[in-house]
Amino acid sequence: MNGALVVGEALIDVVVRDGRIRDEHVGGSPLNVAVGLARLGRPVDFRTHLGPDLHGDDVVEYITASGVRLPPGRSAARTSTAIATLDENGSADYEFDLDWDLPVPSDLGDPRVIHTGSIASVLEPGCHAVAEMLRAGRTSATITYDPNVRPSIIADEDAARARIADLVALSDVVKVSDEDLHWFDPDRTPEEVARDWFASGPALVVVTMGGRGAFAVSGTGLVTVPAYPVDVIDTVGAGDAATAGLLDALWSADLLGAHRRPALADIDTTTVARILRTATLNSALTVARAGADLPDRATHDAAAARFAGLSG
Repeated sequence: MNGALVVGEALIDVVVRDGRIRDEHVGGSPLNVAVGLARLGRPVDFRTHLGPDLHGDDVVEYITASGVRLPPGRSAARTSTAIATLDENGSADYEFDLDWDLPVPSDLGDPRVIHTGSIASVLEPGCHAVAEMLRAGRTSATITYDPNVRPSIIADEDAARARIADLVALSDVVKVSDEDLHWFDPDRTPEEVARDWFASGPALVVVTMGGRGAFAVSGTGLVTVPAYPVDVIDTVGAGDAATAGLLDALWSADLLGAHRRPALADIDTTTVARILRTATLNSALTVARAGADLPDRATHDAAAARFAGLSG
């Protein structure tokens, strides 16, 4: 394979605004990351849990059209759904109807990077298979993780926090929002929690802060970048776009793969800043469009050139 393996939920987002259903589209945090990476030209395999229904057909059609590879078989009782209610600022609040289970494959291939996150990492019974796959995949792959917490589906917060902490310690790169860090530990600042997470094992912890940009904690210290100035349509998929941009930048810097762990651990501040700018630009391009419509390579590179010209 030597590409990306993304593991996690795929679902149908039902978008509600002003009390009315406005749209239905394919979603799910790991799915968005897989599609975002594929649109940036990276080879991506996606493992998920779909039902043999029309919603499952929609998911398969959507992700394969973006170039994501999907193994055969749809064993879920139904394809999961999420009702995304948008407020006047375009921010989304979610309610879920989920079916999440996943067999551990006998052969993961030889991926360069394995990414997971969100519902897949905490919801039983599938979360146990996800953790097992990450442990097995460390022999070949960089492990990346985005908790992307959905409090409405968490019945036991202490258990969820323990699972998140375990996956953070297992990961090489963690991307997380400041809101998720506040949920994880409301008594400390996002920077304090991010530093603790970094000390538990990852080489890089990236924290997105919406319109305030992003920061990263690594072995060389703290690096912060501002957000790109765009008109926000809605924030659906913003964090997933940042994750896709982050992985793409690490890929370009030749910092992915188990054999590159020493280099990732020695990442310098200039490289961290470049990676953060790529992630925040990918997110900015997504929030400037309706829904989780992540940019392709041509769109991303054209925007990078335009913003570089403005700043220069």
